[in-house]
Amino acid sequence: MTAQQNKILGHDEIQHKIKRIAYQIYETYVDEEEIVIAGIASGGLELAKKINDVICEISDIKTIFCEVRINKESLLEPVNTSLAEDLYKNKAVILVDDVLNSGGTLIYAVKHFLNVPLKKLKTVVLVDRNHKRYPVKADFKGISLSTSLQEHVSVVFKAEEDAVYLG
Repeated sequence: MTAQQNKILGHDEIQHKIKRIAYQIYETYVDEEEIVIAGIASGGLELAKKINDVICEISDIKTIFCEVRINKESLLEPVNTSLAEDLYKNKAVILVDDVLNSGGTLIYAVKHFLNVPLKKLKTVVLVDRNHKRYPVKADFKGISLSTSLQEHVSVVFKAEEDAVYLG
C-alpha cells in the first residue's frame, strides 16, 4: 500500500476542519478580549498556528501564541512553555495537539496549565483516535477515528499539501 491509499484527509479537508474549529472557538470565547492559543510541539504547534491565523481573520479577539514543549517519551518530565505563567494566568487558554491517541500528552499538558488559575481551558485536536488510557477529551476535534492499536496516524503539515495518513 502506498501512502496515498492511506490518506484519510487531504489539504482542502484539513483547511475546512481548521476553519470550523476556529469558528467553534470564536463562538465559545466571543466575550473574551484576549485568548491564549497553546500548541504542543511539533504537530500541535503547527495546527495551533493555522487555527490562530483563522481566528485573527474572523474575529477581533486578541490572541497570544504559546509553544508547549513536552517530552512525549517521558511524560513525567516538566512541561515547558514559551510564555511565563503570569502571561496566561487568569486568561482563557486553548490547548492544541494534532492527534489524541492515548491522551497522555494532552492530559500532562493540561495538568501544567492547571497549576495557575485560568478563566477557561479547552482542548483541540485534529484527529481523535478513541484509544484513550487517560480521562481526557477534546472539546473541539476535526475527525474521530476508530482504529486498531497497531495502526499509526500521522499528520503532515506542508505548504498546500497538508494531509492525515493512517498506516
